[in-house]
Amino acid sequence: MSISLQKGQKVSLAKPGGGSLTRVRMGLGWDAVAKKGLFGKSRAQSIDLDASCLLFDAAGNLADQVWFRQLQSKEGAVHHTGDNLTGEGEGDDEVINVDLQRVPDNVHQLVFTVNSFTGQDFSQIANAFCRLVDEGTGQEIARYELSEGGRHNAQIMAKVSRDGSGWSMTAIGATASGRTFQHLLPAVSAHL
Repeated sequence: MSISLQKGQKVSLAKPGGGSLTRVRMGLGWDAVAKKGLFGKSRAQSIDLDASCLLFDAAGNLADQVWFRQLQSKEGAVHHTGDNLTGEGEGDDEVINVDLQRVPDNVHQLVFTVNSFTGQDFSQIANAFCRLVDEGTGQEIARYELSEGGRHNAQIMAKVSRDGSGWSMTAIGATASGRTFQHLLPAVSAHL
């Protein structure tokens, strides 16, 4: 059963019946809002949203990053499946897979961000979401809707944090500005 998260809401990644998830997938999906062209006709626009995963140590220092220019973390625990330049198609447009058992012990938080690389703001983006899926079962664990229109062109979506011997996910949903994750680092630090 999937949980629809609100900003600031936290969900444990413990499996029902005991144990915790070991492999998860963070999916990002979106559609471009059709623009009105000449004579009132609508035309499709191309919007390139980019999902990134930032790995932080206990002190809040950036230990590694996975994004369209670095598709895998140094030790291979986090893997981005590739850059979708348009958002066309159904379901997840960009996917980041995480093997939580392989995440290095010094990494305490994984923060997922989304940026409009082409610079459009979220008022031009529809049906945007991020979701966490149990890779073992294919079951959606949590979903967070990102389609909050506005003049921002980036969002800090969610974080997955060490929680005792397991992990938990917190929906952040903070708006920000920046075309790549590097521009978001000051805003991300407020959520660690």
